Formats: sequence, C-alpha cells, structure tokens
Amino acid sequence: MPVYEYQAKDPEKSCAACRDGFELIRSFSDPPVETCLLCHNPVVKKISAANINSRIGDPLSKSNLEAQGFTRYQKDSQGSYRKTAGHGPDLIKK
Repeated sequence: MPVYEYQAKDPEKSCAACRDGFELIRSFSDPPVETCLLCHNPVVKKISAANINSRIGDPLSKSNLEAQGFTRYQKDSQGSYRKTAGHGPDLIKK
C-alpha cells in the first residue's frame, strides 16, 4: 500500500502534527483525507518522491535482462541488430 504525506493548509490554525506534516499508509480504495486526524483542520496531500526498489541493482545489466527473459540488441553499421544480452536470435537483419 502507498504512503501518503499530508500537511496543514493553514499552519497557524493547526496542531503540531499537521503543521510539520504526517504520513499515512492508505489503500487506493480508501476515501481521501481532507482533515487532520487530531485537530480536524484542513490538510493537503503533498507530492513526494516515489520509493524506488534499490535491491535490483542495474535493471538493464546483462544478467538482469537475461534473468527476466529479455533480449537486448544493438544496431550495427549495416543496419542489422546484434544480440548483446538474452536468449533471442543472435542477429536481426534489416
């Protein structure tokens, strides 16, 4: 489930929790949060960076491509494509 960040619309009329911002784990099907859960003043959802899975390493490396069943090709000077990773055909001609 995604983590959403919220912050007070008007920091001067809010509690410390929503003034500084808070996070909630919410399902996509949950209704939107419009007020602070503590002081009930209006809040806005902040735009935040996505969590990128760093366990993969380089997703385009030869070993990762082959493990996922992909084949990578590189165009040569004659306009044909030569396999650089994966289990597909060695050459795709123009």
